[in-house]
Amino acid sequence: MVRAAVAGIAGRMGSRIAQILKETEGMELAGGFERPGHPAIGQDVSTVIGGAPLGLPVAGSFRELPRPVDVLIDFTSAEASLANLRAAAESGTAMVIGSTGFTPEMVDKVRSLTRSIPCVLAPNMSVGVNVLFKVVEEVTRLLGPAYDVEIVETHHRFKKDAPSGTAVRLAEVVAAARGRDLKEVGVFERYGMIGERPEGAIGVQTLRGGDIVGEHTVLFAGMGERIEVTHRAHSRDNFARGAVHAAGWVISQPPGLYDMQDVLGLR
Repeated sequence: MVRAAVAGIAGRMGSRIAQILKETEGMELAGGFERPGHPAIGQDVSTVIGGAPLGLPVAGSFRELPRPVDVLIDFTSAEASLANLRAAAESGTAMVIGSTGFTPEMVDKVRSLTRSIPCVLAPNMSVGVNVLFKVVEEVTRLLGPAYDVEIVETHHRFKKDAPSGTAVRLAEVVAAARGRDLKEVGVFERYGMIGERPEGAIGVQTLRGGDIVGEHTVLFAGMGERIEVTHRAHSRDNFARGAVHAAGWVISQPPGLYDMQDVLGLR
């Protein structure tokens, strides 16, 4: 039985992950915690995820969990996840991180901390999205540089980072397939008289509104035709189930940094 804890267990993603952990054979919800001062701290976990009392109080930090755990699942924020990763590394606990908004400097710190524990870090835990990464890589190579690439992502009004981590990863996949550096060819905003589209540019555009769970479209525009590849998330369950799957996978891996391509065997 894999004992898993959830960071931000009272949040939209955290509570759903906890519910799916309870439903998954071979997995055990062994605890959850919230940020200091959160009103859920001290209450039984069942008050925030539903169901019968579990005898598990919501803790105020990873270090305050009432039981030892094998793996920590974290969909909070880049800053909070990095702090939780430090605590997990100190205790030798594996980790799954689905938070987005990591800077290159933060990723370097993640790499350093994962020298002692295994960790899955992915901007999107959905099986479909990770297949999308592979499809986009192949389409980019097949079409070549003659096709302009634009990536459009749409999310709910509450999402704080832009563009989404998934959109950035899609842009990185396109750039790598072309042998280019995204820092040199990425275009993340347009306004005014910008002139003709630069050759080889990879556009990434952001839309926000309502309660849209997540939508990503990669547009390959050629002269006289275009190809569009789209993934639409209908609920957060696909992300949560992917995270639980990753948690079961990562505990048997040697220390290091992994992503969902590794988990799903798509490399």
